[in-house]
Amino acid sequence: MKKKILLACLLLASQFSFAQDWKPAGSKIMTSWGEKVNPENPHPEYPRPILVRENNWQNLNGLWNYAITDADRTAFPEQWEGKILVPFAVESALSGVGKTVGKDKALWYHRTITLNKNVNKDNILLHFGAVDWRCDVYVNGKHVGTHEGGFDPFTMDITSFVKKGAKQDIILKVWDPTDDGPQPRGKQIKNPHGIWYTPVTGIWQTVWVESVPKSYIVKTKHTPQFDAKKLTVESFVTNENAGDQIKVVVLDGQQEITQKTGTVNTALEIDVPNLQAWSPSNPKLYDLEILLLRKGKVIDKAKSYFAMRKISMQKDANGIQRMMLNNEFVFQFGPLDQGWWPDGLHTAPSDEALKFDVIKTKEMGFNMIRKHIKVEPARWYRHCDSVGILVWQDMPSGDLGGNAWDMQPGKISGNNRDKQRSPESESYYRKEWKNIMEALHNYPSIVVWVPFNEAWGQFKTKEITEWTMNFDTSRLVNSASGGNFMYTGHILDIHNYPDAAMPDPHVFGDKQILALGEFGGLGLPVEGHTWQQKDNWGYQTFKNKEELFNRYKQLIDKLDKLIPMGLSAAVYTQTTDVEVETNGLMTYDRKVIKIPESELFKVHSKLYKH
Repeated sequence: MKKKILLACLLLASQFSFAQDWKPAGSKIMTSWGEKVNPENPHPEYPRPILVRENNWQNLNGLWNYAITDADRTAFPEQWEGKILVPFAVESALSGVGKTVGKDKALWYHRTITLNKNVNKDNILLHFGAVDWRCDVYVNGKHVGTHEGGFDPFTMDITSFVKKGAKQDIILKVWDPTDDGPQPRGKQIKNPHGIWYTPVTGIWQTVWVESVPKSYIVKTKHTPQFDAKKLTVESFVTNENAGDQIKVVVLDGQQEITQKTGTVNTALEIDVPNLQAWSPSNPKLYDLEILLLRKGKVIDKAKSYFAMRKISMQKDANGIQRMMLNNEFVFQFGPLDQGWWPDGLHTAPSDEALKFDVIKTKEMGFNMIRKHIKVEPARWYRHCDSVGILVWQDMPSGDLGGNAWDMQPGKISGNNRDKQRSPESESYYRKEWKNIMEALHNYPSIVVWVPFNEAWGQFKTKEITEWTMNFDTSRLVNSASGGNFMYTGHILDIHNYPDAAMPDPHVFGDKQILALGEFGGLGLPVEGHTWQQKDNWGYQTFKNKEELFNRYKQLIDKLDKLIPMGLSAAVYTQTTDVEVETNGLMTYDRKVIKIPESELFKVHSKLYKH
């Protein structure tokens, strides 16, 4: 008994000592979730809800060693500078570091892990949710591979690099030029100001290992055929044998609806009659079991889910193109959602925090979110699927400047010139955009792809837009939200601050869906909840909540009048304050909601009655 007590005390003491190596960096505001982060177990949830193997995985989030060296250093650091909390970027408070890296430096990570018995077998995969930007991975001193891309998940098979025994050594070298490079990067720059934010370098989503058989299901692709009442399921298997089969079981909770078996790496068309349609008012999801069979024996299996929904365009009685959900016009209205956090930057302090923004958006009476030039962790999209929020997904911008752009409220003008990108820059864009769309394909909440925003790096617009439309025919494509208009894509989208406006329906309405991609931006700094004490910014700033709400209601009244004229969707700026921007419906720390959710819900309800 005494031995057990002694061991428990020693374990507790070692954990306490380990946690003492970490505390939030800096003195900026924090969220309530950030104040409760446990460095022993950050983001412990299973990170890939669209392909779940529950038993054979291990989370590697937690405290790692770090060092910052010259960018051209190739040898491993001889000494480590301290601890960094993964998965928070090195510049963030929750990393415990709070340092800037820049293009002339490299960020190194190191951790010796002890593989659990359930993952120290068969093939071992090392998964990264996202690392910004170029990442070299070493296992037990040997180079496994390199990945470039700050927003797409990636996997490396480390089976041949793992040594006998449980302990394994992992080292990462990360280089991120932020806005000094041509890569897609989003809102972060080396000199944050205005609408541009703090750099984000290194690991910023969950790191994990997974054990799989030699032959295993790499990924699946689910595409609902709403009108035909079918579901197409493609399963991608590696190291398959001749004769291997894929079996797909469709479930509603515990009840099996149907199943179908076919050849691996081919598309299965499954009849699914009488299934409920997914929508914001009825976010009905169905489960899938995917099994890899060899002579009738299960070799690998995974769980997933899908929804029956359709996004399309169709002319109304006045000959104006409308955005249709499940063959019915539903006005889409939501906030511009940057997905930034004062304590975690790109990374929410917890999954509860990640879900909070989605829940509050729904409670405010919005039915859509425009995810602005950022890609979220997979669990965020699962939350949108479950809660019932439509998503417009932007491609992160990069390689800005060099475009002619002169968008006027309510009409299209300007020189409409594409930027001339270098072959390297174009290659980075195309590769990452493809990877992002592939990674997010199965989430039914995503109904619109947005390749470009406001001519920020906009290039080969017609070619990129049409390639996107052909790559995923199951969604609409908003070519350039508020950017140079090239008469391509499904949607014509203007930006106008602060009042609601729309393109001329008599000129453009018969060819494209008309949308207001950004408007509003009404600012209210709340003392004690701002990123900095003064010089905060909004498109139009107010002194109190009453003034703010009265002006907001005026915007909604104007918006309501545009819907019968042909407007199909609108995006209000924005969900939360972000750094010096104070035009959020919530403060940056999410501790103050500037207009009560119930009041917003009432004001918004009339928009959906058209």
